[in-house]
Amino acid sequence: ESLWSRNLPIEGQRGIIYDRNHDAIVENEVAPSVIVIPKQVTDVDRTSEVLAEVLEVSVEEAKRHVTHGVSIERIQPEGRKLSLEQVQAIQEANLDGVYLVNDVKRSYPYGNLLAQTIGFTGIDNQGITGLEYVYNDYLMGENGVWKYFSDAKGNSLPQFSDDYAPASRGLDIELTIDLHLQEILEREFDNAVAKYDPDQMIGIIMDPNTGEILAMASRPTYDPENYQDYDQEIFNRNLPIWSTYEPGSTFKPFTVATGLETGTLVGNETYLCNGGEEISGYTVHCVNRNGHGMETIADALSDSCNDALMQMSYVIGAHNFASFQSLFNFGQKTGIDLPGEANTSTLIYNEEQLGSTINIATNSFGQNFNTTMVQLGSSFCSLINGGHLYQPHVVAKIQDSSGNVIETKEPVVLKETVSKEVSDQMKAYLLNVVANGTAKTAKVDGYNIGGKTGTAQKTHPSNGTYLVSFIGYAPFYNPEVVVYVIVDEPNTPDQAHSSFAQIICHNIMEQILPYLNIKTAEEEEGVEQILAEVSGATAIVTEETNSANTSTESMEEEPPEGAAED
Repeated sequence: ESLWSRNLPIEGQRGIIYDRNHDAIVENEVAPSVIVIPKQVTDVDRTSEVLAEVLEVSVEEAKRHVTHGVSIERIQPEGRKLSLEQVQAIQEANLDGVYLVNDVKRSYPYGNLLAQTIGFTGIDNQGITGLEYVYNDYLMGENGVWKYFSDAKGNSLPQFSDDYAPASRGLDIELTIDLHLQEILEREFDNAVAKYDPDQMIGIIMDPNTGEILAMASRPTYDPENYQDYDQEIFNRNLPIWSTYEPGSTFKPFTVATGLETGTLVGNETYLCNGGEEISGYTVHCVNRNGHGMETIADALSDSCNDALMQMSYVIGAHNFASFQSLFNFGQKTGIDLPGEANTSTLIYNEEQLGSTINIATNSFGQNFNTTMVQLGSSFCSLINGGHLYQPHVVAKIQDSSGNVIETKEPVVLKETVSKEVSDQMKAYLLNVVANGTAKTAKVDGYNIGGKTGTAQKTHPSNGTYLVSFIGYAPFYNPEVVVYVIVDEPNTPDQAHSSFAQIICHNIMEQILPYLNIKTAEEEEGVEQILAEVSGATAIVTEETNSANTSTESMEEEPPEGAAED
């Protein structure tokens, strides 16, 4: 009986991947595979010719499979996961010794949505990239088998009954992703690509109170169903966690928070901005090359004043600066549940290096060190949520096909960064940046939004290559959502304008805030008074100094020169 039994494998189905509302993002669809039992083939030439035409291989290659001296021959990869047209052609040919067996392949109801995060599977249903790779052991189903009996010549033995062990489906995964938010993010990215033709774009939408990633996107992107048609660097790199960059002015809030938390800043300081500083033989310019005049801390963030930030860094000192960079997780992996997170440990300065004035000066406004989007985004959340640095994650739960929850991914607090008092102060400063500063373009009517613009110089100004960004949150009192967008080298005459990123964020937030039932400005009492207090201090300083060029009405960030160029 052992000598006469033959086993035809039946592929197990992978588990389904759902969004947070249990809408399927990745499913399975039937895609039969062809096998050959060479000893049952009665017409080698015809069988070879038909298979060659249907599977698009040479007749010689098909004949090699048809005459192979094995009991069961799989034709791989051409004979795996066939299309409906291929299946019909083989069925109509009615070839002895040729069988179609159950098989499945991944299907994507939303096309390339969330492509880099989801990843894809290979011909053997193994996860290769993204979530498919990380959670492969959960998603993989058990293979089944069809056992039949035949003699040495391949003739069936009717006195034995066939035995069938069905395949099973793997466990399902429910993500933190909200498909509606994901669609909005990707649609706005497509619009921006058509308008600005940037080198790259990356974006995330996060829940600042859990670390959950609600949406994540990259451009360029790819179609996971036809990944082989794209360059490996496109489908193998999830840019929000893989790409490193100089954050530019989006880092300035961290410098201010460090000063306030360590007590080296108390909040009532003023700084004289003359348009830049001479440091170690370099001229490090401010945004306004003519100078902002006297600046409060609120002004410095609102105007995105490099000069004031540099002066703050000298008072903060190398020890505090380095300690809080580490506390905010810069130079460290976040541990997000996705493959390919960049190691930035060698891309930041240590305390000894920050003892150099030029290094701490340029670091203070986000130049000369690198981070990732998910790193800065999760750290920014801690600035506005009371100081809790959550581990970012994209998987919410794992469950079986009946809906029974096997494992739940609870929020994980990695560190405590700043006090609630400092967090509340930072929210007020960032609200002022959008209301009165460089981020006015990001405003959404009817909502209280805070945030920070960023422009990072990638090369010497003569080459004109910049990375512009905006990170924002809403509502004011208890932020519920953070949106972070980076536009890398927009193909426009003036790349340095952060308005490119602000416009995208504005369009995204205008759509997602009503959907998430975010409190409106009308529902948040007392915010106008807080804003008046922050901007009021600005007005007093401006009036006392009567300095020119302090208006941020039309101010756009410009990258610094000097040491930052390399």
